[in-house]
Amino acid sequence: MSEKNNKMSVMQLTFLTAINMMGSGIIMLPTKLAEVGTISIVSWLVTATGSMALAYAFAKCGMFSKKSGGMGGYAEHSFGKAGNFMANYTYGISLVIANTAIAISAVGYGAELFDVTLSPFTVSLWTIFTLWLATVLNFGGARITGQISSFTILGVIIPVVILSIFGWFWFDSSLYIASWNPHDYPQFEAISMSISMTLWAFLGLESACANTDAVDNPEKNIPIAVLGGTLGAGVIYILSTNVMAGIVPNAIMAESTAPFGLVFAAMFNDTIGKIVMGLMVMSCFGSLLGWQFTIAQVFKSSAVEGYFPKLFSKVTKSDVPLTAMLIITAVQTGLALSTMSPSLNKQFNILVDLAVVTNIIPYLLSMASVSVIQETAGVPFGKSRWVNFVAFVGSLYSLYALYACGFTAMMYGAMITFAGWTLYGFVSKRFDLISSVTDRHI
Repeated sequence: MSEKNNKMSVMQLTFLTAINMMGSGIIMLPTKLAEVGTISIVSWLVTATGSMALAYAFAKCGMFSKKSGGMGGYAEHSFGKAGNFMANYTYGISLVIANTAIAISAVGYGAELFDVTLSPFTVSLWTIFTLWLATVLNFGGARITGQISSFTILGVIIPVVILSIFGWFWFDSSLYIASWNPHDYPQFEAISMSISMTLWAFLGLESACANTDAVDNPEKNIPIAVLGGTLGAGVIYILSTNVMAGIVPNAIMAESTAPFGLVFAAMFNDTIGKIVMGLMVMSCFGSLLGWQFTIAQVFKSSAVEGYFPKLFSKVTKSDVPLTAMLIITAVQTGLALSTMSPSLNKQFNILVDLAVVTNIIPYLLSMASVSVIQETAGVPFGKSRWVNFVAFVGSLYSLYALYACGFTAMMYGAMITFAGWTLYGFVSKRFDLISSVTDRHI
């Protein structure tokens, strides 16, 4: 069989891209959006546009950048080793926070599934237990983790796709209209309140360009697949969350810790609702399992490059970064306790906003480097200026998303970022002193 026949078609890569984004991010979305109202559909449209701009620019970065390390490598083109460090550092922190939020999602659905009421402290304890269980199960290595995660993602995809297609038979337009802006927020404020949560659903779009070698004619097909996958995920997000708003009253949805189970129970019966809750718990835990391993790998690769302490690079005989996993899960334990809130939804929202803020930093660094990346690759100005414009649109959206996350998340995100600059000072001599010596000898 020829090498070309072994490669994915543009349709296969488009589907894979959409699936990669549709992990556990969506399962608590309807509750958050219900707190604002169905006016949040405007937030979806804004975020879908901004996300497609980011995804397209990332696809071009992946094609033209010769530096390894993903967003860190992209940032290095314009900001040197300091930019590489900050992109990897803030991205790693974002994943640590995001996984804590995923664990809380699993706990919320589990509580509804078994009809138990949890106190804030109990929610934190179960979240901690879930995180450590996922970490321990990763001790077997990447192959087992990958097999479990590939199967469990169906627990989200199947209910969401069914709802997007068939949920309209239960849709009540009067219920949807009544939920448009139930709290009478000013329009701009209402739209902004939903931006961080809608962007949360698209996080991971930067990984969509990692399959350059796996598709035929990548210069043409990767941007098509990335844009198509992002748009496809966006359509499913918009359809599923908006049809739900016409099935269950807004006030009830806003209080739910298992919104998809609630809607399926309203459409069919409590048994079907429980089955959907079980599928969501399964999918959420599978996603958590995969991301816990991925985070450890991110910290390990950064340690190998000299950015993070060497202890993060230690691996077992099964090539498992065990030390990194244990440290990361210990930090997540502290996060679960420190963000304890009166309601599970509030704790989830705090973590999501902070995860989005820290994830936007490497987005901005990467978008700012697009022009230099193309210049270095010798891309003619006539072809590069369109990509530069798209990257600028992605940057504007990212800045708006930062604002929309709110003052508290911005403050803590800024503290995390400034702490990163301090930490870089301890490792910068490994890079900056070498560069200085090289410059003197030139």
